Formats: sequence, C-alpha cells, structure tokens
Amino acid sequence: MNANKEIAILAGGCFWCTEAVFQRLKGVEQVVSGYTGGAIKNPAYREICTGRTGHAEAIKITFDPEIIGFSELLEVFFATHDPTTLNQQGNDRGTQYRSEIFYTTDAQQRIAQEFIDHLEKESVFGAPIVTKISAENPFYVAEEDHQNFYNQNGSQPYCQYVINPKLKKLNTHFKHKLNNA
Repeated sequence: MNANKEIAILAGGCFWCTEAVFQRLKGVEQVVSGYTGGAIKNPAYREICTGRTGHAEAIKITFDPEIIGFSELLEVFFATHDPTTLNQQGNDRGTQYRSEIFYTTDAQQRIAQEFIDHLEKESVFGAPIVTKISAENPFYVAEEDHQNFYNQNGSQPYCQYVINPKLKKLNTHFKHKLNNA
C-alpha cells in the first residue's frame, strides 16, 4: 500500500448504509463491505444475520490522510448513525448492527477515544454513547452482491427509506467534504 494511505474500519449498522456514505467523501479511495469482530473464520452473510458469530457488519475504508483525516471520518461516522443504541440502527437489530470503531493504529485509538469523550462531555446526543473502540480484527470481505450496494440498487425501498436520509444529511452538513464525481 502507498505510504500516504491509511485504513479505517467502522461498524455503524448496516454496511450498505455506511458504504454509501463514505464512498462519497473526498480522500476516500476505496470502501469495502465486510464482517469483523467475530469468532469464526470466513463467515457468510447468512451466518452473520443470525447474530451468533459475533461479527459486525463493517466497512474497511482506504483513505488519504492528506485529504481527509481520521477525525474527519469519525465526524461523518457519528453524524450519520445513532451511536446511542446498543446493537441496533433503526429497525435493524442484532449484534451485527452494533456501533464500533476497529482502530488500526495507536493514533486512531487515541483519536477515537478523545472524540467520544468530547461528544459525551458536550452531551451531543443526549444519551450515553455505546460505540465500542476495539483493536483491528480479521476483516472478511462480504459477498459481491453486498459491495457497492446503494449505487447499484438505489431504487430499492430499503435504500430509499433508510440510506437516502443519511445521504441527505451528508449532503447538508458535509457538502465541502464530498467528491465532485
């Protein structure tokens, strides 16, 4: 990997949602949907859905820190999902939908902890943040039909009702961070 690239791994509910959000940011070069934080090797979506493997639906982001920093990714992450609901995002329920940051460097761990501490101190969400901060775990790439999901299936009802509001929020609050493409 090029020396000026970094990896961030975030779980914020359904990976279709988080993938769609982060694909639109300047400095993000790749977003891959997958599974991490669980107990078995090479899990499949049907196994993840049971909630028994311990994996979270997550995204692996390759980004250029000269264009967008890890703290900026966290700003978007916390603004586009609910970090106060344990194992749930909207109607999606189960441990696979938890809010978790899987840091890939000591600096990311420190930045994530400071970021959450600041949000808590300022009572930004009006409820305790349940987002966990964990060391990077093996990341398993999800099946091909889960990659680039929103861009290929944007007219599906789930995309319209769940992902579109997140993208609207992104466009409203982070327009200056969006790709022009």
